[in-house]
Amino acid sequence: MTKLDTGASRRQFLKASAASGGFMIAATVAPQASAQQGPPGITVSPLTTYVTVGDDGKVTIKAKTPDTGQGIKTSLPMLIAEELDVEWSDVRVEMAPNDPVTYGRQIAGGSTATPMHFDNHRQVGAVARLMLIQAAALAWNCDADECRTDPGVVVHTLTGRRATYASLASQCAGIAIPDPKNVSLKDPQNYRIIGKHHPQYDTAKIVTGAPLFGIDITRPGMLYATYEKAPVFGAKVAGADLAAAQSVKGVRKAFVVEGGTNLTGLLPGVAVVADSWWAAKKGRDRLNIKWADHPTSSQSSKSFDEQAKRLGPTAGKNMRSDGDFDAAFKGATKTVEAAYAYPFISHANLEPQNCTAEFKDGKMEIWAPTQNPEPGRQLVATTLGLKPEDVIVHMIRGGGGFGRRLTNDFMVETAWIAKETGAPVKMLWTREDDMRHDFYRPGGYHFLKAGVDADGKVSAWRDHFVSFGSGDTPAASAAMNVTEFPARFVPNYRYDMSLIPLGAPTGPLRAPGSNAICFVMQSFIDELAHASGQDPLAFRIKLLGDKGMVGDGEPGAYNAARAVGVLKAVGERSGWGRQLPQGHGLGVAFHFCHQGYVAHVVEASVDSQGRPKVHKAWVVADVGRQIVNPSAAINQVEGSTLDGISAALFQKITFEGGRTVQRNFSDYRLMRMSESFPVDVHFLMTDYSPTGLGEPALPPAIPALTNAIFAATGKRVRSLPIDPATLRA
Repeated sequence: MTKLDTGASRRQFLKASAASGGFMIAATVAPQASAQQGPPGITVSPLTTYVTVGDDGKVTIKAKTPDTGQGIKTSLPMLIAEELDVEWSDVRVEMAPNDPVTYGRQIAGGSTATPMHFDNHRQVGAVARLMLIQAAALAWNCDADECRTDPGVVVHTLTGRRATYASLASQCAGIAIPDPKNVSLKDPQNYRIIGKHHPQYDTAKIVTGAPLFGIDITRPGMLYATYEKAPVFGAKVAGADLAAAQSVKGVRKAFVVEGGTNLTGLLPGVAVVADSWWAAKKGRDRLNIKWADHPTSSQSSKSFDEQAKRLGPTAGKNMRSDGDFDAAFKGATKTVEAAYAYPFISHANLEPQNCTAEFKDGKMEIWAPTQNPEPGRQLVATTLGLKPEDVIVHMIRGGGGFGRRLTNDFMVETAWIAKETGAPVKMLWTREDDMRHDFYRPGGYHFLKAGVDADGKVSAWRDHFVSFGSGDTPAASAAMNVTEFPARFVPNYRYDMSLIPLGAPTGPLRAPGSNAICFVMQSFIDELAHASGQDPLAFRIKLLGDKGMVGDGEPGAYNAARAVGVLKAVGERSGWGRQLPQGHGLGVAFHFCHQGYVAHVVEASVDSQGRPKVHKAWVVADVGRQIVNPSAAINQVEGSTLDGISAALFQKITFEGGRTVQRNFSDYRLMRMSESFPVDVHFLMTDYSPTGLGEPALPPAIPALTNAIFAATGKRVRSLPIDPATLRA
């Protein structure tokens, strides 16, 4: 007979769970509670903090992680539903509240959701299923081992007696919680939900335009707000015509916010609150704000380029030095030197930043499409002088995030305005606000030298990376890891770094760091392959060698054999080495980041005006033994590939006088649908834990394109975005 730990109280269980690292806080059964009223005519019983069973047989599963399009609101509940043993068609999905005590860390970032929750979410489902079996066994006065489940039903194996989950759920309040480590999980061969194609849970609402996103939130008596900040980041308000703004029909209030100096928090600005967003916008247009001088108002993209050119030939601060680069470079059979550069870019999520907030009875309630709700709650509490428990954050679906919504400046701005106004307030940024007050992917410059020996192996490599920061501290997402490939694969390797002061805010953008650095490394490796007369695909495989784990036990460790695996597979799928149409070229690249191994091959050509055209991309990814939702996984890889190549072709943020030049999609172009191309996606199933897919498929797409352009034209792309003038026939 299966025995449950009937001696453990819920309080003891929670204490033990917290001591073990917090996992089981996210899988605890709710305290004993009476049935609740759900949708009209349906009584619901709380089975666990994640699972509620309705008397209609439908099961509601909480999704703990914010969804900004990556589909995690679907895939994490799929894990629970699989082990709970219910039909996916009988599942309702709801966003969990922002409650880190109960659910642990709730964040959409770093492609972490799948690796963090693949095991424990299945255990959540298995625990709930075992409790339902135990409830049936108690009712039937039999051993739990005599029972099994069919979807949504407990079955007594010997007699065929059946009881629905709906009839058993309320009885689970008296069942002790099984130890999740001791529950049996399904053999993957028996999966009915995991590994099967499912549309995103919200697809119907998305395609019909039903209210779903942060921008759709409304509250009774709600007002609308705009907030203008200085074009030079962090500059204070020197003066504003508040009376002119308040003279606009519908404007209720205009006021200056002193703000602070933290670029990720509440910055100085002027708020306008009105009965409609358009009235608020018209009032804002009349403010005639004068901004105080700021120390960074002299910074510009031109000055950054000039500083980088001066710094490039210097030594910089040494970050890593293996072997003797100078001697190896001098003795190399073939040497190559090149300078690479890439620009600042914007996240450009289609839904601009927005938030709704209501301050009432000393408590602040917020509805926000945030990727990182708990730090936002803490930021609001600290800035407004509230207790954290008096700030409630509702996680609302975001129309794209890509790292931008990890920073909660838009949340604290709205909260401050709502507290000042005394009414519910929705703040909506304009597209210009969104583009000119982003936390940009930082630009960078690489000055490279490398040598290949007589055996065709890379024997020497030096990179002087000129990035951005203050003193010796790189700006957010502006650093390069000392283990960045090809470190540890070249015996004589040197990496130096210099930093240029920066006033603009930076932050993570889909595959932070990797999305730019991979372009440089994989392009320069391609240069070495061609310079030494070797096939670019075979050259990379040779460089990786026959190693397994590299750097085991240190940050940045990875399995070189898995990288070789995706390279060989993408070569086979793309027909690497085949005869191509005149003027076409194939380019290859690979990368490891966010625990994923991905290789791309791109076929491209260039027209007489120097405009590249991508004909097709092939992508092979190794993210472990299980793809949770193939539909979402393919979507992520296709989207990453298109996103990366769109940035390579078109996107660039520049600065003049300390402010952003670009304003809207008219001067910051995104790829059009007509410019997209087929993406062949294949997953290698390897015996490793499943990992995420939101980021690792983006970085190698860019150098695969630029390497294809070289193969097609003989012209090397060393700076982004690609300039047709340099490729013109």
